[in-house]
Amino acid sequence: MEEKSNAFLETEKVGKLMRKYAVPCIISLLVAALYNIVDQIFIANADYLGSYGNAANTVVFPLTVLALAVAVMIGDGCCAFVSNCLGAGKGEDAHRSVGNSILLCIVSSVILAALYLIFQDQILTLFGGRVNDETFRLSREYFFWITLGIPFYMFGQAMNPIIRSDGSPKFAMAATLIGAAANIVLDPIFIFVFKWGMMGAAAATVLGQILTAAASVWYLCHMKAMKLGKGSFGFFGSLMKRFLPLGITSFLAQISLVLSMAAVQNMCTRYGAMDPVFGQAAYAQIPLAVLGIVMKFFQIVISIAVGMAAGCIPVVGYNVGAGRKDRAKALFTLLLTAEAVVGAIALIIVEFFPGQLIGIFGASNESAYYTEFAIKCFRVYLCMMVLATVNKGTFIYLQAMGKAVASTMISLTREVIFGVGFAVLLPTFFGLDGLLYSFPVSDILTFVVAAAVIIKTYRELNDHPSLQNHTESC
Repeated sequence: MEEKSNAFLETEKVGKLMRKYAVPCIISLLVAALYNIVDQIFIANADYLGSYGNAANTVVFPLTVLALAVAVMIGDGCCAFVSNCLGAGKGEDAHRSVGNSILLCIVSSVILAALYLIFQDQILTLFGGRVNDETFRLSREYFFWITLGIPFYMFGQAMNPIIRSDGSPKFAMAATLIGAAANIVLDPIFIFVFKWGMMGAAAATVLGQILTAAASVWYLCHMKAMKLGKGSFGFFGSLMKRFLPLGITSFLAQISLVLSMAAVQNMCTRYGAMDPVFGQAAYAQIPLAVLGIVMKFFQIVISIAVGMAAGCIPVVGYNVGAGRKDRAKALFTLLLTAEAVVGAIALIIVEFFPGQLIGIFGASNESAYYTEFAIKCFRVYLCMMVLATVNKGTFIYLQAMGKAVASTMISLTREVIFGVGFAVLLPTFFGLDGLLYSFPVSDILTFVVAAAVIIKTYRELNDHPSLQNHTESC
C-alpha cells in the first residue's frame, strides 16, 4: 500500500468532503433506521396487530439498539483509528485493526444472541412487555426471530464505518440500501399476504440484514486503501487498547439510550396504569405504542444528525493525524451549523404536522385517545430538537478528534444522569405528562454542558498559528 493513499482528505475543500462522506452515511443510517420503522408502519396498519403489535415493537426496539451499541463501538472505533493511521502512513496498524474488528464483531454478536435467547422473558419484562398479555405474546414472537438475525445485523453495522474509512462511503450506503429494500418489499408480503404477523415482520428484517452482511463481506475482500490477509486476523491486544476507546463514545451513546428507554418504558407502563383512560385494559398499550412511534421519528432525525457527524470522522481523523487542525476547525463550524438546521426543520414538522405523522402509523384504526396522546407526545417530547441535534453532533465530532473522555461524559450526562433521572423523577409530580417533559428538559441542560465544551474545543483548534497559512475556505 502506498503511503498516505487517502491524501485527498488533507487537500480537498472540507465542505466538499463533508458532502461526499456525510450524505452516504446519512442515507446508510436512515436506511438502517427504516428497518424497525418500516416494520412498525406495516404492523400498525395490520388490523389483526394494531397498537398491540406497535407496543410489542416498542418493547423489542431497545434490544436492537443494545446490539447496535456493541457494533458501533467496534466499527466507529476502528474507523477513527484506521483514518488516523492512513493519515500518518501506518498501513500495517490499519489493516490489522480491521481484521481484529471483524473477529470481535463475530464473537460478541454470537454471545449477545445467546444471552437474548436464554433470558428472553426477563429482558422483555424489563422493557415493559407485560403491559398486557397480548402485548407480551407478540413481543416474545417478534423478539425471538429478531434475535436470530443479531449476528448479521451487528456485522453489517460494524463494517459500515470501516468501509467508509477505506474511502468507499457510497458502497457502505449501497450495502445498507440492499437490505432495507428487501425489508420494505418483504414486509407487506409476510404481514398482509401470508398473515405471518410479528414473525413475518421480523423475518423480513433479518433477511435484509443478511443481504447487507453479505455485501460487506464482498467489500472486505476488495478493499482499496488496505488489503486483508492472514496476518490481518487475530486478537491484537495492543491494537484493541488503541481503537476500542475511540469507539467507546458511540457505545455509551447507544447503551445509555437503552437505559433511558428502559426507564421511559417502565415509567410509561407504571403511570399509564394510574391514568383514568390508559388504566383501562383496552387502552393500556397505547402510551407504550405511541412513545415508540415518537421515538422512531426522533431516530430518523437523529440518524441525519449522527450521519453528518459520523461522515466527518474519516476527514477529521486524517487531518488531525496529519496536523491540519485548521481544517478540523472549519469542519466543526460547518457541522454545527448543519445540525442546527436539521433540528429546526424537524421541530417545524412535529409542531405543525403531528396528526399527519401519527396517521402513517395506523391512527385510523385506533381510538381517539391514541391520536390525542400522540399529538401531545410529538409536540412536547420533541420540542427541543434543535438542541438535541447540536448535542449529538458535538458528541461524535469530539470522538473523531480523539477526545473520547469529553465526548463520553457529555453523552452519559444526557442519557443517564438527565435522561434516566428526569424520566423517573418528573412523572412522580406530573404523571404521564412528566414523562414527556423529561426529554426536552434533558436536552436543555445537556446543551449547557455541550456549549462549554464547544468553546473549549474552538480555543484549542485556534492555538496553532503555524497552521494558519494553510487555512482553506469551505
